[in-house]
Amino acid sequence: MTWALWESYMLPGIWITIQVTVYGAALAAAVSFAVGIMRSSDLWIVRFLSGAYFEIFRGASALVFMFWLFFALPIAFGWQLVPMWAGVLALGLTYGAYGSEVVRGALAAVSPAQREAGIALSFTRWQRLRRIELPQAWPEMVPPFNNLSIELLKGTALVSVISVADMTFAANLIRFTTNESAPIYTLLLLMYFVLAFVITRGMRLLERKAKAGIGQAPPRGGLLGGLRARTTTADPVTGTATITGGDK
Repeated sequence: MTWALWESYMLPGIWITIQVTVYGAALAAAVSFAVGIMRSSDLWIVRFLSGAYFEIFRGASALVFMFWLFFALPIAFGWQLVPMWAGVLALGLTYGAYGSEVVRGALAAVSPAQREAGIALSFTRWQRLRRIELPQAWPEMVPPFNNLSIELLKGTALVSVISVADMTFAANLIRFTTNESAPIYTLLLLMYFVLAFVITRGMRLLERKAKAGIGQAPPRGGLLGGLRARTTTADPVTGTATITGGDK
């Protein structure tokens, strides 16, 4: 692959993939929190509607929904979406449904005693959610959100079928031009890995910050996170602490 092909097709394709990932993740995050909190509501009608959204979008294919937004929506309602935004909507709404279960589960894991303490302090439902439940649930949401973010990144390849010039679309164009399949698709795999690795490192930093905010120990393990977990031992006489293993 020549530099001209890289500059003309692949670099713009990478930028499009990053944009679709960022916009789709932002929409998915908003949907996750909105639907997840609604599914924890005391009102049955709110739980029913949010549960219906969750079941519908969890069971629907993101690719088929993308086709529906791009091809069927103009026929049914006369609204023609730009291909990129049809892809962002399909990915964001679909992965937002998955993320809502993460939010609901993390909120449900907060100790009932914490909620009772908020009630004893005469906090409203919103105050308990904002000051007690979400700060404690947020660190538990970050690792599943990391997985969903990477899945969303890989799902951006679907937008190429509606003519969005992401890096998968660009790689196919280059393959048709050069007739070289192995090097092009190997490079494409490496680029997805690099972007996924960047997301993972960013989410790990976010997890460390979230846990530190509530006084919990930082997460252990992971690539470049130390070959072994650190252990701390104390001398029974002097009380001096010794750290062994991992990054000191």
